[in-house]
Amino acid sequence: MTVSSAKQHKPDPCSFVIFGATGDLTHRLVIPALYNLAASDLLPEKFCVVGIARKGMSSDDMRDSLMKGLRQYKTRPIEDAIAKRLLECVTCIEADPKDPNSFDSMRERLEKLEANRSTGGNRLFYLATPPVAFAPIAKQLGRAGMLKEEDGAWRRLVVEKPFGTDLASAKALNEELLTILEEHQIYRIDHYLGKETVQNILVLRFANGMFEPIWNRDHIDHVQITVDEKIGVGHRGSFYDSTGALRDMVPNHLFQLLSLVAMEPPARFNAHAVRSEKAEVLAAIQTQSEEEALKNSVRGQYRPGRVGDTEIPDYRKTDDVKPDSTTETYAALKLTIDNWRWAGVPFYLRTGKALGVKRTEVAIKFKQAPFAMFRDTPVDRLSQNYLVIAIEPTEGITLQFNTKVPGPTINIDGVEMKFRYKDYFQAEPTTGYETLIYDCMIGDNLLFQRADSVEAGWQAVQPFLDAWKKAGAKGLEFYKAGSEGPETADGLLKRDGRNWRKLG
Repeated sequence: MTVSSAKQHKPDPCSFVIFGATGDLTHRLVIPALYNLAASDLLPEKFCVVGIARKGMSSDDMRDSLMKGLRQYKTRPIEDAIAKRLLECVTCIEADPKDPNSFDSMRERLEKLEANRSTGGNRLFYLATPPVAFAPIAKQLGRAGMLKEEDGAWRRLVVEKPFGTDLASAKALNEELLTILEEHQIYRIDHYLGKETVQNILVLRFANGMFEPIWNRDHIDHVQITVDEKIGVGHRGSFYDSTGALRDMVPNHLFQLLSLVAMEPPARFNAHAVRSEKAEVLAAIQTQSEEEALKNSVRGQYRPGRVGDTEIPDYRKTDDVKPDSTTETYAALKLTIDNWRWAGVPFYLRTGKALGVKRTEVAIKFKQAPFAMFRDTPVDRLSQNYLVIAIEPTEGITLQFNTKVPGPTINIDGVEMKFRYKDYFQAEPTTGYETLIYDCMIGDNLLFQRADSVEAGWQAVQPFLDAWKKAGAKGLEFYKAGSEGPETADGLLKRDGRNWRKLG
């Protein structure tokens, strides 16, 4: 992650090896991100893309497939010369972790390719695969010697989310990977951290003297983190029904936002210091009992409804979803952080599918000013003081405060100061993966989770997973697709004398 306006340097020569090269993630996000890096002149001069397929496929067929995906999912106009230069180096290699010999053959082909392309033996292995394949692939890469760093060459492994399905599986996966690689070689990727506004939370807090002095329990009443989606589960019924909203979104996306908002100032702006502070604040989230978890959470499942012009069917009638499923498509939690800065400040998190508004934001609610001097004015109309960091669909920052309405009497009204990225910076649209892939290639792991952060996140959500599993259908609320979610989610805040910020 660059913090200066200096020209970014090109990464070292390397081969970019994609497992799952024929899949949706590669076509929709990875290749368009590589194209955008190429268009910005941020790929190495000596570079090659290697697509790993379990079944035989010619390199020409893979190039054609990736080009088709690039044209379909592009975020900017495609220049044929740049696309051709990127994809002409694509080579397809067949390998399956169930067949160890295929990895030995892969190593030989990869070494020949690296010699021809002069990549210096630097390798970035990208696992765009289902999570069950992470450990088997890493094991075979390690056995075949393809992850060993020697003769000055680096070897890195990029792992997509979800990283584990609970605390025990996350610990087991970390242990397995760390017997094969060093921590600095593992890049646990979360595309939310590629978004400019997410990265800007660090700059907003620590590069502006006006915010950090009031960023604590003395001035902040509570924090709301929202990741709402309009889409339903769609064709992902099998995956989603075994995962649910909590596992899918909270330990990664929402906790990444929480850690950036709540972390202590790092001693210096480097990967080790920043990741250590993020891990520490996640570890400080109070581990609730199962009884407390039920009290401090709401889970819901969508019923049929309309989102805009789209009809959303009942979740339980989605393909590959059990007809009596108790999997949540909506989750809301109340968490607290046991440290000096945040003692007594609740963090309210919510996320769901098939909701009326697509919105990702962090809303920081400041404590109300004393009303004494405004006793004879309509103080009930005082606006609440929010600092809102909007991430999707429009990236920006809004500050809500009160001011006097022009006129001879004291009338007060709430106003907003808005900053939107697109109004100030002429930036090309991105997939959100460009910064992350570039950082992988230059070896900057600041925006990637470390093993201790992953485990701290699962530690915090484990009581909710356990409590919900035991409760089964009891306590599962239903909400109409296109609504704001289950009505009981409002009660999570109302009992504390608070309200969710309205999303419009």
